[in-house]
Amino acid sequence: MAKKYLEKDVLQATLERLDFIFTEFENVYFSVSGGKDSSVMVQLANMVAKKHQKKFDVLYIDLEAQYQYTIEHIEELKTLSQIRDFYHIALPMALRNAVSVLQPKWICWEEESKHLWVRPMPKDAININNCPFDWFVKGEEFEDFIIQFADWYQKKYQTKVACGIGIRTDESLNRFRTIAFQEKKITYKGHNWTTKIKLNEKHINVYNFYPIYDWKTEDIWGAVSKLDLKFNYIYELMYKNGVSIFEQRLCQPYGDDQRNGLNQFKALEYETWGKILNRVNGVNFGNIYCKTTALGNIKSCKPDFMTWQEYAVFLLESIGIYNKDLMMHYYRKIKKFMIWYKNKYNVEIKDIPEKAECKLENQKKAISWRRIARAIEKNDFYLRRLSFGQTKTDDAELQRLIHKWDNLLNKDTLTDDKSLQKIVEEYREKEEANYDSKNE
Repeated sequence: MAKKYLEKDVLQATLERLDFIFTEFENVYFSVSGGKDSSVMVQLANMVAKKHQKKFDVLYIDLEAQYQYTIEHIEELKTLSQIRDFYHIALPMALRNAVSVLQPKWICWEEESKHLWVRPMPKDAININNCPFDWFVKGEEFEDFIIQFADWYQKKYQTKVACGIGIRTDESLNRFRTIAFQEKKITYKGHNWTTKIKLNEKHINVYNFYPIYDWKTEDIWGAVSKLDLKFNYIYELMYKNGVSIFEQRLCQPYGDDQRNGLNQFKALEYETWGKILNRVNGVNFGNIYCKTTALGNIKSCKPDFMTWQEYAVFLLESIGIYNKDLMMHYYRKIKKFMIWYKNKYNVEIKDIPEKAECKLENQKKAISWRRIARAIEKNDFYLRRLSFGQTKTDDAELQRLIHKWDNLLNKDTLTDDKSLQKIVEEYREKEEANYDSKNE
């Protein structure tokens, strides 16, 4: 961890940044996730705060369906000597669910789903029954909550506030932009590693600061080793399971970036995984599909031990786990496809080949189980891959699904099929018009 910048390594630079923050601000809190970056940040902060004989607060948003090791590490961090208040938030927030066609969001810690919670409510958590935030509403977005919390915290202490965020610019271009472009933000005393927060386009007296923004992955683990810091043991399991330290991620496992790691979640904590299967709509579907074309990747990965017929049935039944209506929609069309081939070419179900020539399959001139499986795998609602066209019956079926699963379908999260997006958008516009007319 000896990266040099202006003759100063990143550890020394971070300690100086924290020293500056604790000198300039009386009220400081840190946002932690249980991941390696925020964990190192808050432990370094504890060292510096002790030197200043100051206390700080911590904000942790508990997403319920987490690694058990993450929760254990959070409990470790709660024992840091300089923490004044630890805000363990377990409120019913809306979280991204990128593994379900029909439920692009789910709500953690929802009272109505208490019997399905992955684990019991933490005893010291701020929940819906003891919530001190009069602005909070069920289903609030994670991103909205952290801004509202910053405003609430500042009003509580009636002074300027600093909020520590453990992000590193080498993680993404967006993170680099957050730090680098000073002309698009207000900084604290000209330091590019600080940003003044905006709430509803108006700045509030809270500054995010990024003390480890210039660290690399190697620096994080170097600090853990050199300073004997506590860390989330799930990273050790990831490494043992073949995941490089540069590829390890620890966020909610159902978001856009994390869905490709659902099979990793299953491998590392299978007991927790079993509970998640019943908790989050589409999780098992995401695990099945995470390396197939259904979620946007290029190549499928039919298990070697399965035939194409078995794989097609497997995919169809997997859809039925989380939405029987959608499964039956595909089933009816596939059955119609098979009947057509039987009447036209006298091909019985038992005679459908595993594969046909790729050229004939691509030209939609041959039936095969591979062609059927690929159509299901692609989430091709109209089953154009099986020579079907868009029909009024299909459109009516889609509208029925949208009506049944209200607020669960939208043109951005459903599909990249433009015809399908158009139907969804038209339905939403119609619903909004009906709502407006009733409330005039």
